Amino acid sequence: MSDIKIGRMVIGVAATNCYFLYREDCKKCVVIDAPDKGKEIAAALSKHGFEIEALLLTHGHFDHIWGASELRQVTGAKIYALDAEQPLLEDSRLNVSAQSGRPCTVKVNKYFKDGDVLDLAGMKIKVIATPGHTAGSCCFYVEEAGILVAGDTLFYESVGRCDLPTGSGMTLERSVKEKIFTLPPETVCYPGHGDETSVSHEMKYNPFLV
Repeated sequence: MSDIKIGRMVIGVAATNCYFLYREDCKKCVVIDAPDKGKEIAAALSKHGFEIEALLLTHGHFDHIWGASELRQVTGAKIYALDAEQPLLEDSRLNVSAQSGRPCTVKVNKYFKDGDVLDLAGMKIKVIATPGHTAGSCCFYVEEAGILVAGDTLFYESVGRCDLPTGSGMTLERSVKEKIFTLPPETVCYPGHGDETSVSHEMKYNPFLV
């Protein structure tokens, strides 16, 4: 049984899930998405003895990045994202932050590609590109623990919206069926909003993917 664990904080105006992955008895962790209040995310994890090694972004929408630069500033953790998401991360209109009243852009330290395996905090985290919600949306798969952090690609019996810049409904459906539904059925999926689900449950009951 894996000693890799996942924790969650719900943050911001859109009740976005901010996840952190870590091994038991290890001080280092990886944060996935920083919805807002980067200093508070850092303080909360530091209070429990964690050192943030990296911040991974599932995509670049405002409600997933508003706290990113601040988190990096106070911790020194590098920010990673899929290469296809660079235009959206660096344009406040594409990432909808300008329309939401707080224009925001993020300069990423390192862009990864589909299929890359990141070795961070003693864990191997595979990057799975899942375009559709945005052109550069991705999921993070920890095979050892049977965990998929799905961002806004897949939710409990739902999927991410596709009507914002760079979105595509047909592309999202193909991403889920070809990239997520091919994972082991027992894989637990942790979405960007709401509660977790599983590959097997979504294959059976997701009305958007019949």
